[in-house]
Parts: sequence; C-alpha cells; structure tokens
Amino acid sequence: MENNIKTWFITGASKGFGLSLVKQLLQAGHNVAATSRNVAALTEAVGITTPNFLPLQVDLGNEDSVGYALYQTKATFKHIDVVINNAGYGIGGSIEELTDRETRDNFEINVFGTLNVIRAVMPYMRYQQSGYIINISSIAGITGTTGWSVYAATKFSVVGLSEVLAQDVAEFGVKVTVVAPGAFRTSFLNENSINYAQHPIDAYTAVRANQARYLQMDGKQSGDPENAAAAIINVAQMDNPPLYLLLGEDAYERAMAKLDRLEKEFLLNEELSKSMAYQG
Repeated sequence: MENNIKTWFITGASKGFGLSLVKQLLQAGHNVAATSRNVAALTEAVGITTPNFLPLQVDLGNEDSVGYALYQTKATFKHIDVVINNAGYGIGGSIEELTDRETRDNFEINVFGTLNVIRAVMPYMRYQQSGYIINISSIAGITGTTGWSVYAATKFSVVGLSEVLAQDVAEFGVKVTVVAPGAFRTSFLNENSINYAQHPIDAYTAVRANQARYLQMDGKQSGDPENAAAAIINVAQMDNPPLYLLLGEDAYERAMAKLDRLEKEFLLNEELSKSMAYQG
C-alpha cells in the first residue's frame, strides 16, 4: 500500500464532493490536505484525527493564502501528487439582473481561485516532473441553461482553461482532467452554496420558472456524491486519465445532446464558414 499512497490537495472540502473525497481518501490511507474558509467546520465535518489529514483555512482569492497552504502541504507530506479544484458556488440570474460585484465575486472563487491554485502548485509539479490536476466544472460548463448565465460562464471558463492547461503541462509529466457533474444530492442547491440576483427583474419569467424548477430538485437529485468521489479517485489511479469526465446520466445525456446541436449548427452554415478566403 505504501507505494500507492499519494498526497491530495482538495479545495472546498467541508461539504459535497470535497467532503466525500476527503473521507474516502483518508480511509484508504492517503495523505490529504483539505481547504475551507472555516477550518473548524471542516475538521468537524471530516470527523477524523490522523497525521494523514491536514485541514487548512484558505482564502482562494488571495494568492499568498493559497501559496502558503501549498507550502504547508509540501512541508508536511514532502510531495503533492493530486490537486482537486473543487471549491465553487452557484449564482442564479440573468446577466442584466446580476451586478458587476455579484458577477466578479462568482468568478473570483470559481475561476480565479482555481487559477491561483494551479499557479501555486505548478512549480512543485514541474520540479517533480509529475502530478495530476483535477478541475471540477459542471455540466453547466458544457451546456448552460436558462437563469444561470454567469455560473455557466465560470464553468465554461474552467473547461476552457483545463483544455489548454493539459497541453501546456504535458511536457512536465503533469496530467489534467476536467470533471463535469450533473445533479448530485449534495448541498449545492441550498442557501449555503448558491446565491441569487439581489435585484431580480419581474420581466424575466422564464428565468424565475427555471430557477424554481431547480430548487424543487433539492434533496431529490439522482446522483450519489459518494459514487462521484469514488469515480474521481478511480480515474486518478489511471496511467492515462481522460481529459473530460462526465458524471451522472443526466450530464452524459445533456453533453451528447449538445454535441448533436453543435454538429447541426456547424453543418448548417458550412458553406458560409468556408467562404472567407481571399479571391484571386
């Protein structure tokens, strides 16, 4: 078992996928550095005291805070093998309804927090000439839905940066996977994990209706977060992990429907798309 023990660094670890991952990894004997905005709540949620567990209070929007957390991880466990950028929250509303502050705050955690971790961990992984970065996006990062414009934008960003990151770091032996979960029975849809536009506009009836539909799903989602955590851990053991990982039947179906729509849209204007060359 010793040769298979890895050091994992997981953000947003006090609930949802992050908490399931921490518990399963500790049970398997791995080293886990886990971050949260509230380290006491994180420690209580994990409920395990072991030298293999390093709880860290981190402000993901602060580069110094992120850098120090990774320094502590390296100092404690001597190496960093897997990073999971899991922290994030949802925000509902049309672009018109969401203020600049609300929008930037969502990008701060969902995108810039992810970038801060990647920026800080890459020197360690380049030195090791190995490592694995797993970025948790969402099926909303592949195909968005009414009423979640900014949230979708952050998750599309995570997909895009992961695609290019995988190419940029391949020469260092570092691998990348972007995970797109569907609906899982976590706390994602409750008030601690999701915000709504502070100044909603009555005219956006379709936005309100779709948001209400999602709220009705809370506690009834078909996906089991324990299965998702196990799948992510399994993928991390692969010699050649996938760049994209869809989790949940709903995610798979939505992604395949998007592929079909893209093909039809692209082919519809194929002649126009190819007619841009200089003539003569």
